[in-house]
Amino acid sequence: MKKFWTFIICLTIIQQVKAHSEPLSLKKSKSDSSYNEKPGDTTLVPLVTVVSGFQDPLSKRRLDSIKKEIPLDYNEYVQTYIDLYTRRKDEMGRIIGLSKYYFPIYEKSFHDAGVPEEIKYLSVVESSLDPNAVSRVGATGPWQFMFATAKLYGLSMDNYIDERKDPIQASYAAAAYIKDAYLDFGDWLVAIASYNCGKGNITRAIQLAGASDFWSIRPYLPAETRNYVPAYIAMSYVMNYYGRHGIMPRSCDLSAKTDTIMVNKFVSLAGISTALKIDMSQLNMLNPQYKKHIINGSAAAPKRLVIPQIRKEDFAVLYNVLNDSAIAPNQLEPVYASTNETSSFTRPLKAEKEETLPTSHKVKRGETLASIADKYGMEPQELKAWNHLATFKVSPGLQLRLTAPTGTEERYSAAKEKAIPAPKSYLTYKVKTGDTLSQIAEKFDGATVEKIKSLNGLKAGRLQPGMTLKINRG
Repeated sequence: MKKFWTFIICLTIIQQVKAHSEPLSLKKSKSDSSYNEKPGDTTLVPLVTVVSGFQDPLSKRRLDSIKKEIPLDYNEYVQTYIDLYTRRKDEMGRIIGLSKYYFPIYEKSFHDAGVPEEIKYLSVVESSLDPNAVSRVGATGPWQFMFATAKLYGLSMDNYIDERKDPIQASYAAAAYIKDAYLDFGDWLVAIASYNCGKGNITRAIQLAGASDFWSIRPYLPAETRNYVPAYIAMSYVMNYYGRHGIMPRSCDLSAKTDTIMVNKFVSLAGISTALKIDMSQLNMLNPQYKKHIINGSAAAPKRLVIPQIRKEDFAVLYNVLNDSAIAPNQLEPVYASTNETSSFTRPLKAEKEETLPTSHKVKRGETLASIADKYGMEPQELKAWNHLATFKVSPGLQLRLTAPTGTEERYSAAKEKAIPAPKSYLTYKVKTGDTLSQIAEKFDGATVEKIKSLNGLKAGRLQPGMTLKINRG
């Protein structure tokens, strides 16, 4: 009998613990199409269990001491992630080592955009500071931009370059997104939450909560966003107090001192590596945006080359590489040599090997959008966008276009069926309740938040229902 009552008491305690625990899952909601949709891929927000009410006064005091412009509120959700991150000593040591290179880049971008520099810790939560991070749904780079959102904020993606992987360009885009969100909602933690779930979800949560601060709207947000902000606050703590938890920074292969050169020709990264005797892997890490290891610069659009700081006398060598070895995009093919080879990594194409990229591809049985993209050196999300696909699934027999539509081809399908009169240089749009600049920009091909602001003379992102906005065509 005594054993029976012991069993009943234990069972009751377990049920009470479960009732006060909250699973921190990261299944991303798909209800809002106007945001960085990254279901379940946020790198450092794993599934954990919160013990209700457990707090550490020391953690709270430390958070209070590092608080700047963004409130670093403390509760059991934040403590759960502090405990999790401080246990991952090797992983955090590696990230802290990488931060010595990446954080100065982010700080400059945020300073230029008027965004608090402490938002730099959000990139750790997003990607563990890996510029080559790609989620299973295509969110890419250190700030994990989806294709459509990246385009919206001015990032370029084509056969040669993916600026979502460029720490400099991507951080400026992230700063612009977060600043727009702050101007919309007036709260930095809410702006951070919108980076995860989108402005539409935030607007609905504010309406349901009847309040506009994060902790008030938290119960009305998607589950993963409820955990995303506590994870960010916890990461802010760990990046400042890692030494108190026995975490040792690990050295990284990236040089803290670099030189930046603007290149206006097509130049092989491997040729630069050979001429300057810079390890190719380090050069790729400093320039992760170049998909074919070729800088596709031009006079109209020069591209950035980042190299470890070199001696003055080596600039003559670099000058010769950038000029004498400049190549036309249809004259070279990349040759990926092994590490013990010293010859140039580019060579002229032989006439019999010269090929042109087909304009379309018919899907065969067993093929996926990812395998087709790999075959032609492009991204799955590019094919998805160019072919107006609702999902990443493709059926045998489907004809896919392999090039980006031109401005004319991207116009509404109805316009293709009838003659189009000479258009005005802009369209107009009447602002509705709940609209944000990013949501409006998504409605029009080629529109971006900055273009709308510039055309309409908007200094802030706040909109009033009934306003008429001019939108650039194409």
